[in-house]
Order: sequence, then C-alpha cells, then structure tokens
Amino acid sequence: MSIMGGGLHRMTPGKALKHATVLFFVLIWSVPTLGLLISSVRDKDQLAISGWWTSLSSKISNDVVRMGNADDQQQQDGRYVITGSVFEGSNKGTVLTFGLRSDELEAYQAGETADIGKGQSLTLTTTGQYTLSSNEAFTNSRGKRLFFVAKHSPRFTFENYYKVLTSEGIGRAFVNSATVTLPATFIPILIAAFTAYALAWIDFRGRATMLALVVGLLVVPLQMSLIPVLRLYNEVGGYFGFPAKSYPGIWLAHTAFGLPLAIYLLRNYMAGLPKEIMESARMDGASHFQIFRTIVLPLSVPALASFAIFQFLWVWNDLLVSLVFLGIADDKTVMTAQLKEMLGSRGNNWELLTSGAFITMIVPLIVFFSLQRFFVRGLLAGSVKGG
Repeated sequence: MSIMGGGLHRMTPGKALKHATVLFFVLIWSVPTLGLLISSVRDKDQLAISGWWTSLSSKISNDVVRMGNADDQQQQDGRYVITGSVFEGSNKGTVLTFGLRSDELEAYQAGETADIGKGQSLTLTTTGQYTLSSNEAFTNSRGKRLFFVAKHSPRFTFENYYKVLTSEGIGRAFVNSATVTLPATFIPILIAAFTAYALAWIDFRGRATMLALVVGLLVVPLQMSLIPVLRLYNEVGGYFGFPAKSYPGIWLAHTAFGLPLAIYLLRNYMAGLPKEIMESARMDGASHFQIFRTIVLPLSVPALASFAIFQFLWVWNDLLVSLVFLGIADDKTVMTAQLKEMLGSRGNNWELLTSGAFITMIVPLIVFFSLQRFFVRGLLAGSVKGG
C-alpha cells in the first residue's frame, strides 16, 4: 500500500543541506541586526553591564555609594538627619538588601532600620531612599559608604536616538549621505542604460572592444584608481573653477567606479530581451531612442533595480571615497565618517554608537526590502542571457 500517494515529498539530504545553509546565513545576518536594534533602545547603564540577549530579564547587581557628609545634615525632631538616594538619573531599581561593609551586603533587608552604633541608625527603602540619623551632629567631611544589592528591571528608551540626532551630528550627516547617495545612484544608471542598449542592439565598429574594456574595468581595484581619479578631477575642476571638496566631485567619482558593473549587468539583460519585439518595432518605423524608451526600459526594470540596490548600498556605506573627495568638514560629513568620529571620541558611549549605527542601517534595509522582488530576477536574467 502506498503511504505517500504522491502528495507529500520526502526531504532529500541535498535539499535539507540547502535549507540549513540558507537558515545559517539568515541567522548570521539577522541576529547581529536584532542585537544592534535592541542595544540602541536600551538604557545606557544596563547596556554597559550586560549583553542585549539578557535585555528582557531583570539584573541583580552589587553596588556601593557614598552617603552625604556633615554639610548635608538637617535637624529633625531633635536628631540630625542625612537623606539621599542610592540611584542616580535613570538608573532606577529595587533595593533588596544592604550593609555597611562589602562582606555584609545581606546584613539588612530593604526597609529595615539598622543600628550602626554611636547613637546612629540607617534606613534604606526598596526605592533607594536612605535616611542616616544620629543623636549628635555629624562632623565627618566624607560620607559613609553604603553597600547594597539591587534588582534592575529592563528599561528601554528612545533618548539615545534623540541625543544622536540632535547633538551628535548624525542628523546633519544623514542629510549629507542622502545628498551624496541619491545622485550617485541615479547618474550611473542613466548613463549605463543608454550604453548597455548601444552595446546590446546597435551594431557599430569597436563594439566588442568596448565591451571587453568594460569587463576589464571590473577587475581594477578601487584603491589603485582612487588617487589618479582625484588628481584628474582636481586638475579639470581647477580649470573650470570647481572646488576640490564638493558634491559634484564625489558624484562623478561614484559614477565612474560604478559604471563598469552597471554597463555589464544591464547589457547582459538587454541582450536577452526577445529579438522579435525589436524587429517588429523597427519595421513599424520606431527609432532606437523610441525602442529604448518604450520597450527596453520597461522590460529592464528588474536589472535596473538590481543595480540600484548594489550602487545605493555601496555609496551609502562608503567611507574611503567620501573621505578623499569630501573630507570631514562639518557641513559635508557623511554618516560613516560621523560614526567613525563618534567611535574615536566616544568609545565608551555604546548607547550612542549603537543608535547611530542603526540609523545608518535603516535606510539600506528599507531600500533592499522595497526592491528585493526585482533583485534575484534581475541578477539571474542578466547572468544566463547574453547576445
């Protein structure tokens, strides 16, 4: 008797390995992203003492503070009293036990009144408010140390993002990155689309040589061509009166570095379009520009979107080219350069670094997920079709 009946398919070892591999790569990408997101909204005090994977659980910590001195005392009901809190700022918690020595953290329960001798008593509430009282006036110029055990509940806040956007320069850098990235993505697509159509459907002398040159440029390292391109731009820009550090310079640089891949990808895709459509359009009297505008461009949306994702992600995350062509002026610093400056000057403020890093990531994530339905289709079509 047939049990499977053709309706269910057994998982072969090869398919299981494929699924496990995909799951592995999804995890190694998504887990750090999730960790960065959680860290960016955590309280800075908790972020400094525990990992993001423990963010949903309460923390037990052993802490010590120094209580007020004689200058802080007040007289109440015939006794001298010093009051205060063991928690500072947003670092709130629940006090469990306390003591006056490091080896006596659990000597007294929160809320109890401890008799500490010499007519002095100490009370510490669960909310962290302490009251130190004495029959005689305090004369110490330095407060006594108070050791306690506290439980801290998870705390999440958007204050980190507010600080980063308003006082750390990320807001301005975000605008600068958008100013660099959008033209540097659109310009090479515009040029490459016309060039790819010519290499795919227009028969002219030297077409094969030009295509071979484009393929050869794909293997030229960016670092090797960066300085020659910069010198050429400075010479040409100086002749026409363009400043050395300007947005047109970095637009042209990203365009030049991105064109070989754009032309190669779009040419392969356009060369695989049905030849019958092109011939029918030419028989109807359509010019090359009309064919390109009304037929080729609408059919090439997947390939255009694929390259747009590549170019946008590369330019948005670029640091080297921006440092060379823009520098680190306050009015032109991009996101990656601003994060580098924050890392250098605020290496201990992890809450600001994680918030700034996630702001940098959110735009590429939106672009990728918005265009991802074209991504694989455009890449595969451009890789298996050719003319």
